[in-house]
Amino acid sequence: MRIIGLTGGIATGKTTVSDYLAERYGLPVLDADQLARSAVELGSPLLPAIAQRFGADVIGADGSLDRPRLGEIVFQQPAERQWLEAQIHPIVRAHLLAGIAAHQGRSNSIVLAIPLLLEAQMTDLVTEIWVVSCEPAQQLHRLMARNHLTVDQAQARINSQWPLAQKMARADVVLHNKGTLPELFQQVDHAWESC
Repeated sequence: MRIIGLTGGIATGKTTVSDYLAERYGLPVLDADQLARSAVELGSPLLPAIAQRFGADVIGADGSLDRPRLGEIVFQQPAERQWLEAQIHPIVRAHLLAGIAAHQGRSNSIVLAIPLLLEAQMTDLVTEIWVVSCEPAQQLHRLMARNHLTVDQAQARINSQWPLAQKMARADVVLHNKGTLPELFQQVDHAWESC
């Protein structure tokens, strides 16, 4: 089974690429970000541990996680981010493994969209690594616009991940998302057809 590990920096275009692979080639996509969100949704066993660790301020009036508030803490305090990731990553890994197993025999290929593929040491789950990159200024601008962040907030999130150059050095495929969407999709087509 061909298992594409799709990664890159925050706001470099991973979702754009995974959506294209799903729509153009009909590939199933397992999204680690979605799995991470479900791991801390209302009623999850992890939510009380997060509230105990970070205080009631990170829980909204409806009892759900206040993700922006938690983000302000963990992206300013690396040790706290590491604690949170240590709770979430095993849950995400288990769901990814279950998803791969569910597609065995039904699909020849699958995409695992995992922003922290390398940082979380999940490369053993994939047969190839695709990294989506762009220019640092583009990444910063896209992240600020998408998440309504200040320069400092956006830079803290970028700095919490491996540098793009380090990720690209481990890649089987590098997709340069610094031009138009047709240019990006042409690279995706080439990578899909040549592997």
